[in-house]
Amino acid sequence: MPLEVELVAADHKVWGGEASMVVARTLDGDLGVLPGHTPVLAVLAPCVITIKATDGGDVLAHCDGGFLSVEHDRVMIVSDRADLGSAPTADR
Repeated sequence: MPLEVELVAADHKVWGGEASMVVARTLDGDLGVLPGHTPVLAVLAPCVITIKATDGGDVLAHCDGGFLSVEHDRVMIVSDRADLGSAPTADR
């Protein structure tokens, strides 16, 4: 069963869909979420969130902090400002 993920900024939805894993940095350290994860509410540090979409692609989102909640395989990420980015390449 995949995770249902929704990433929202203060004024718009940034990304939503199914994922096999979400990795984010909280104030207590890095947090990896897989299906079946126990419920959690965490405060995010400014970070790049990695979402492993079920279609095989990685979604990277730059986030200025906020919070992440997990309950019943639903992951909600809320930030004042968040936007999609891309993975760095060797020539950047």
